[in-house]
Amino acid sequence: MNLDKVIAGFFIILAMTLNFGFFYGDALDMHMHSKYELFAAIIVNIIATVLKLGDKTQMGSVLIATSLVADLQLIAAASIWTIYSVDGTIDPEVFGVIISLSGGALLANITSVILYIGDTLKSKR
Repeated sequence: MNLDKVIAGFFIILAMTLNFGFFYGDALDMHMHSKYELFAAIIVNIIATVLKLGDKTQMGSVLIATSLVADLQLIAAASIWTIYSVDGTIDPEVFGVIISLSGGALLANITSVILYIGDTLKSKR
């Protein structure tokens, strides 16, 4: 068993599940989406991106690209949430944008997990 692959796989899958946890729920109900879960998703996504940096293969390049997309969208969602919550209220339209960005990041994470599983199944023992 390769411990590096176990750790990388753990963070890749954890990033996807945390992102799903934030994304899941009514898009217009702020109470169903925790800012702390969004923060955790950002941190774990960044860790997953850093762990992918050592892979010099073509698949590694695609995995890094998917992580960067997820990082960018989650950071944009958190930035919008921070900017618009200064007065204490967020317009439902703005919150819809935050959830949409999280959904895009979720798609990037799902793509990353599928590619990671495919690469794992393809690798020789």
